[in-house]
Amino acid sequence: MRLVVALGGNALLRRGQSFSAEHLLENVKGVAAQLARVALQHELVVTHGNGPQIGLLALQNSAYKAVAPYPLDMLGAQTEGMIGYLLEQELANHLPPDRCVASLLTRVEVDPGDPAFQRPTKPIGPVYTKDEADKLAQAMHWRIAADGTGFRRVVASPRPVRVLGVNPVRWLLHRQAVVIAAGGGGIPVVRAADGKSREGVDAVIDKDLTSALLAQELDADCLLIATDVDAVYLDWGTPQERALRKARPRDLQAHLFPAGSMGPKVQAACGFALNTGKKALIGSLAQIEEMLAGTAGTEISTGGGAAQGNLKQHDPALFSKPA
Repeated sequence: MRLVVALGGNALLRRGQSFSAEHLLENVKGVAAQLARVALQHELVVTHGNGPQIGLLALQNSAYKAVAPYPLDMLGAQTEGMIGYLLEQELANHLPPDRCVASLLTRVEVDPGDPAFQRPTKPIGPVYTKDEADKLAQAMHWRIAADGTGFRRVVASPRPVRVLGVNPVRWLLHRQAVVIAAGGGGIPVVRAADGKSREGVDAVIDKDLTSALLAQELDADCLLIATDVDAVYLDWGTPQERALRKARPRDLQAHLFPAGSMGPKVQAACGFALNTGKKALIGSLAQIEEMLAGTAGTEISTGGGAAQGNLKQHDPALFSKPA
């Protein structure tokens, strides 16, 4: 089976942890052991988020005043290389010596007219208190939005239009390589004024939407989105919260999910299921193997049967509306 597994940036660096290299490496080691076992049974493409990491780089970037800060596309490329390197090394440590692991920098085309450039929603960097966030917003001219019980910087997150460089991924898969690609949603580029060349743009693409597009282009059998919660929940944070085990896209589309967290994951999973007729899975990073076995997470597919988990199409949407 050909799998695309999308690792959340917050799952690789868990909430509450310091942004240290040691914590990132520790978490990558844990997930690499799981992914290596999956890779022994399946063709595997790994994507990953970069929200915490690119936010940290942006903070470090802003501290040096002698030059203008580097744009987000360049910082995204740095995170793609950094996290890709760690995943590649740790996967290789767990796989047979003759099994190749390859990390690719991946450009992803976006529409320069995407309204997301005017409505930033993608959280990056640390979680702040309200007072900290207000001070930073004023000093750094940042957009700030609520994220759970705290606040984070938000930046433009345009929809991916085209994943560039899919053919090298196919070539590597045909040679039994494990491929790491489209990290952080890919490096955002737009067509230049000449209509032929491309240039980078200051944005961060949602990695789940890019992962779904890549999985579709690769004719993957399953899209698995691994995050820091164990399933898709209704009534999250209330006494009535309940996990969904199986759901159809049309059921989920009757509900609103937070734009900066679960919303893009559900949107990506539904899009993949609708466009391919195949299943998508959402759940905990620690339960990747269980999700594939059908014993954990939320399965989203177009198959028949009632959704499990007390999901009703006409339930009131109690999730926060997208920002």
